[in-house]
Amino acid sequence: MTVRRTAAAILAAGLLAAAAALIPATADAAQDAAASGPADLPFGSATTVGLHNTYDPAAYPYLAQGLDTGTGMIELDIWTDIVTKEWKVSHSNPLGNSNNCTAASTPAQLYSGGANKNLENCLDDVRVWLGAHPGAGPLVVKLELKAGFSANLGMGPTELDTLIAAHLGPAVLRPADLLAKPGGGSYASVDEAVRAGNWPSRAALAGKVLLYAIPGTVEESNPFDTLHTDVEYGRHLRDLAAAGRIGDAQLFPAVHGAKTGDPRAAYTGADAGIRPWFVVFDGDAATYLNGVDTAWYDRSHYLLVMTDAHNVAPAISATDPTAEQARARTEQLARAHASIVSSDWRKLPAVQSLALPRG
Repeated sequence: MTVRRTAAAILAAGLLAAAAALIPATADAAQDAAASGPADLPFGSATTVGLHNTYDPAAYPYLAQGLDTGTGMIELDIWTDIVTKEWKVSHSNPLGNSNNCTAASTPAQLYSGGANKNLENCLDDVRVWLGAHPGAGPLVVKLELKAGFSANLGMGPTELDTLIAAHLGPAVLRPADLLAKPGGGSYASVDEAVRAGNWPSRAALAGKVLLYAIPGTVEESNPFDTLHTDVEYGRHLRDLAAAGRIGDAQLFPAVHGAKTGDPRAAYTGADAGIRPWFVVFDGDAATYLNGVDTAWYDRSHYLLVMTDAHNVAPAISATDPTAEQARARTEQLARAHASIVSSDWRKLPAVQSLALPRG
């Protein structure tokens, strides 16, 4: 994998002198670690590390600094503002943006200017950063829809697809991209495609972004919300495929929560038909390691995101473990078939940039 330009290199070029104190000095180590990863492995056969709530200004002053760690995943929390028709990025404010996105149009702007921008601008930052680091990736972008979609008010799956396509363009690895058979023809669903091993290699996905969505904490605790993000986007995929328009879809829905057996069995009745459109699973790492057959996910080539990696016994620091502790935990969860080990280990680029064989 091509070694990426680091923030330090950009500084040396004179583009970001004012941001010197804010840019990680360890980015070179992150790039070196990423470059030695298993680039030839299929995407579904590797384990990488992700950053929880990467958009939070308490994590990094600028989103690009999280990307500079070489991380395999960033996370954005989203609210639908039905008044302004904006997709707000914030942890707890549904009516305002509170984040580290800068609305960059050039690499220099990634580390300067005002923050607190909307989802469009956060995706612009990702696109600009990838353009400056063409060997980086693949990058996973996890979207938590805090209160779910508002499709009846013009902020549903179709509108989110349109937004993503407008701001990330051909960088997106879409569900449709997995359906094409190498020898011609098409798989019937993403489940069939990934079970057949149709993930491209990590090297082939350099510069690419895979986005997936989970139901949000507010949505899941709302007794009046009977249509959660996973089901709503699953139906969207099913219906697009039936209409011959699966190419419009820009992201993958994820089954949320660690469970024994095939958790897609929860989709029953008329929704049983959405099961083949789920190949991403996201849940608590400690729960996955307590009686769940995680090898099943690996054998099926499904993506398995294990969150709160620090809580697996023996627990380590959520934010500041030693590099040795964090690496050992990542290796432990790689053996337990995780695709992405999610953490708040913001100061460990040599760990964030790991890419290990899965299983």
